[in-house]
Amino acid sequence: MLNAIIDWSLRHRVAVICLTLVAVCAGLLALRRLDIDAFPDTTPVQVQVNTVAPALGPEEVERQITSQVEQAIGGLPKVSGVRSISKFGLSQVVVTFVDGTDIWFARQLIAERLATVELPVGIGRPEPGPVATGLGEIFHYVVRSRSGDPSAARTVQDWVLKPALQAVPGVAEVNAWGGYEKQYEIRIDPERLIARGLTLDAVLGQVRAGNVNVGGGVVQRGGATLVVQGLGRVSNEAEIGAMVIAAQAGVPVHLRDVAEIAIGHEIRRGAVTADGRGEAVLGLGFLLMGENPGDVTRRLKAKLAELRPFLPTDIEVEVAYDRTELIDHVIDTVRRNLFEGGLLVIAVLFAFLGNLRAGLIVALAIPLSMMIAFDGMLRFGISASLLSLGAIDFGLVVDSSVIMVENAVRRLNDPRARGRSTLEVVRDAALEVRKPT
Repeated sequence: MLNAIIDWSLRHRVAVICLTLVAVCAGLLALRRLDIDAFPDTTPVQVQVNTVAPALGPEEVERQITSQVEQAIGGLPKVSGVRSISKFGLSQVVVTFVDGTDIWFARQLIAERLATVELPVGIGRPEPGPVATGLGEIFHYVVRSRSGDPSAARTVQDWVLKPALQAVPGVAEVNAWGGYEKQYEIRIDPERLIARGLTLDAVLGQVRAGNVNVGGGVVQRGGATLVVQGLGRVSNEAEIGAMVIAAQAGVPVHLRDVAEIAIGHEIRRGAVTADGRGEAVLGLGFLLMGENPGDVTRRLKAKLAELRPFLPTDIEVEVAYDRTELIDHVIDTVRRNLFEGGLLVIAVLFAFLGNLRAGLIVALAIPLSMMIAFDGMLRFGISASLLSLGAIDFGLVVDSSVIMVENAVRRLNDPRARGRSTLEVVRDAALEVRKPT
């Protein structure tokens, strides 16, 4: 087999050169499409199941939610492990599948089982987490209010920045830490409620019914069609307080008559400070599994730059972490190491072989091996990172080439080779060392 390959290559040298050029072109094309990251993502195939229960403590969350979800997903195919955590108001179950399982197939299995889970009234449905991995945090930014209002910064993050950034292609999710989640609070006074002869359930029912928009069909007039719509959505404290919750002797009872309307915030579960300037809000952009982190990070930066002119004058946004910076540092390190290593190998080859042409031929093994490696990495889904590129050993890459070329040079300089063609001498030299190489 080896003899046949060597004979064919020597007889069809032009074809070998053409195939080499094709391999180089394929490697260059693969390099343009190859995912570039700072480090490889070794996160297994897993699906998170999150359930929110704001009023339950850890023990009740474990008893009423977590155990029910674990029982529902038990027995799924290709599952290698299940772990869970129960916190105040939150249940999280992480299902790990065997390597090679398609993530969308795994999520479909989980979704089918979650549809059968029966939870107590008032608890939200279990939902699968984002299609992201443990190394998916590629973009962090800090949102501040110049007036020092963490509620204003969080509101801008939740209603302006998050929807826009989450629509960027390749983004799995955008989360936030810190600040106060704005809420409109209805603080009912029990004494005034009893004095009016009302119950809490009746008030809650009227509040729900009064905060809706309804359609009333259309009205035809003079060949024109007018859309009839009832607008009942509230947008501020005054409108909430003006809701009519009952009528007594023909006199309407407004919500403000039995309750105090105020702006509050959701239960706080974390805080963020940055640069010693007090409290802020931290936004986190997560990469969709399988996407190119460098490309997605650049899209997020561009989108954030587009949003800045439209933010309130009181709000400022700064990028705190950018995966492309880390990627650039890693690639620069790898590029410098590869370049210096290649020069060192070439210098040693020239010194020991004592033949410029032979040294150049051996040195060509380095870029050719890299081009073929790029093509293979793309086909097998291996990203270019510090480990995959930094582990390349040029000494190992050129080892076989050194043996082959050195033996050919030695044979050509042998006085016994006089009178024979160069092609025959090179063939014999290659056959002699075919097994070691």
